[in-house]
This record gives sequence, structure tokens and C-alpha cells, in this order.
Amino acid sequence: MFIIGFVIFLFYVYFLIWNIFYSNKKQREENNYAAKSDEVDSDGMGNFTRFPDK
Repeated sequence: MFIIGFVIFLFYVYFLIWNIFYSNKKQREENNYAAKSDEVDSDGMGNFTRFPDK
């Protein structure tokens, strides 16, 4: 009984750690894409915070 419980616990811990690293990698990829898409946007709020040219 304890062996089966320990095996289930090991699967849980393995997939928990895998999920943390996988999510971190995906988040870095998304952040790099967002940073490259608009280098002029220094405040991160988009185009609506820029003043139009007069």
C-alpha cells in the first residue's frame, strides 16, 4: 500500500516540476514576442497612451 502511494506521489511531483518549467519556458517565449513586436512602446500600455503628432 505504501509503495503504491509512493509511486503515485512520485508521478505527482514529477509532473508538478515539469509543469513549472514548461510554463516558465512558454511565458518567456510570449514575453520575448511581445517585447519584439513593439519596441517603441516603452510603458507597455499600447498605442492609446501615445500623444499624436501635432
